[in-house]
Amino acid sequence: MRLIRTVTVGVALALTAAAGLAGCSKKDGASGGSGDGEVTVAFVPKLQGIPYFEAMNTGGRKAAADLGVEWIYKGPATADPGAQTEVVKSLIQQRVDVLVVAPNDPDSMAPILKDAQSRGIKVMTSDTDAPNSVRELFVNQATAEGIGHAVTDALMEKMGGKGKYAIVSCGQTAGNLNSWIAVQRKYTAEKYPDAEIVDVVYAGEDEAKATSMAKDLMNAHPDLTGLVGECTTSAPGVAKAVRETGKIGKVFTVGVGTPASMKQYLEDGSSSAAILWDVEQLGYLTVWAGVQLKKGARLQAANKVNDKLTAVKYFPDQKMLLLGDPLRITKDNAGDYDY
Repeated sequence: MRLIRTVTVGVALALTAAAGLAGCSKKDGASGGSGDGEVTVAFVPKLQGIPYFEAMNTGGRKAAADLGVEWIYKGPATADPGAQTEVVKSLIQQRVDVLVVAPNDPDSMAPILKDAQSRGIKVMTSDTDAPNSVRELFVNQATAEGIGHAVTDALMEKMGGKGKYAIVSCGQTAGNLNSWIAVQRKYTAEKYPDAEIVDVVYAGEDEAKATSMAKDLMNAHPDLTGLVGECTTSAPGVAKAVRETGKIGKVFTVGVGTPASMKQYLEDGSSSAAILWDVEQLGYLTVWAGVQLKKGARLQAANKVNDKLTAVKYFPDQKMLLLGDPLRITKDNAGDYDY
């Protein structure tokens, strides 16, 4: 049987009923697994419903169809570590085979992942790591250096390599975002000594809040000439702030944003570039990696996953699979993607 199932946030009883209706019964043993031998890979995003993670879900569904596994996509309705923990706990109770999390707070998630592992569930992270946890594999979209350098270079091209800029990030405890910001601070100081990061603020996964915060930053720093939206909700948020304050061409923005959400801002110049990666392929790679982990397969230095991912690198010392290099999205190629 090949079953693909996208599960939205709901109570455990509803999930159990859905599984029963679908003809899948879970083993009672600690090892988990579906009754018919099918592998179940469950992914918990930081937040369900935003384009970025929905694109990961699309890729995950495609991989599940290709590989003949069950895919569960279930995240919190808000980017709250506590809400995410409850979702993870419900999946542990379901005894999924492979549990994959993009943790809002890696440190608070660590003991939950340890509990999952103690019950025989294979534990992974994807998109965002929990390096101090028991996770057995991390599916990384790009290195912190790759993203931090790409964001900084794109902004500095527009700012002429000098001036003041600020960063609007999302979750204050998001490990991936914080690692990118650390790289941006170091890289800016080393490569662009005439440029300065004057502030970093945190808007959660809230685009409207990011817009408001960006406007506050421009008011607080009248000589600000750059803004970075560090995640896929703040990237359009900072661009919108520049548009609404009439500062296109005076304050330049670059963000980590999805092509569809950034297209209008790239076209009118309120955003100069978006830095991302193929998010659907990240979802695909996540499922493929989960299957390899469950099977106990040995990962190679370079792994062929599908026709697009022909040489995904594995770093055994970090237990990390790397999707690849970041992609610069501009007004010229934003229309090439449907997410």
